[in-house]
Amino acid sequence: MILAELKKGSLLIAEPSIIGDLSFNRSVILLADHNNEGSVGFIINKPLKHTIHDLIPEIKATFKIYNGGPVEQDNLYFIHNIPDLIPDSIEISNGIYWGGDYEITKDLINGGKISKDNIRFFLGYTGWEENQLETEMEKNSWIITKNNYENKIIGKSASSFWKEQIIELGGEYLIWSNAPENPYLN
Repeated sequence: MILAELKKGSLLIAEPSIIGDLSFNRSVILLADHNNEGSVGFIINKPLKHTIHDLIPEIKATFKIYNGGPVEQDNLYFIHNIPDLIPDSIEISNGIYWGGDYEITKDLINGGKISKDNIRFFLGYTGWEENQLETEMEKNSWIITKNNYENKIIGKSASSFWKEQIIELGGEYLIWSNAPENPYLN
């Protein structure tokens, strides 16, 4: 279902017309915050080749790291669905939380109390200044949809997520579901 209003917890699906932009081509972004000062989100369907253990050797897990967006790519962020285990988390919506106590999170992962279906790590984030995202919406860069997966989105496979979202939109978007990532190379 396409939404008319931006609000945290929604998904931003890159319009098929975004071609050549390495960060946003075929991206699905979970909007983590949206207010009068700007917006923040995480690209949830662009896994990197790194695991959390590659970046933080004291964490003994092989959870994938995702490209959260082009802003502050030297910082690690995480979302999760277990606020009862990770204190100081900020609720995004629908049982999805952002951040929390890092030391406790690390200990829980090492103790096997957190699985890949509970947490997702990102290098960087997507960010928009005041009214910037609204301007991009007016230019038809993004489609806003409800997050029907709620907190289960964390465990959702990333490889075909954009295509699945385009198919769910139906109508004029269906033709794009099988198009190559760069139609100029077709």
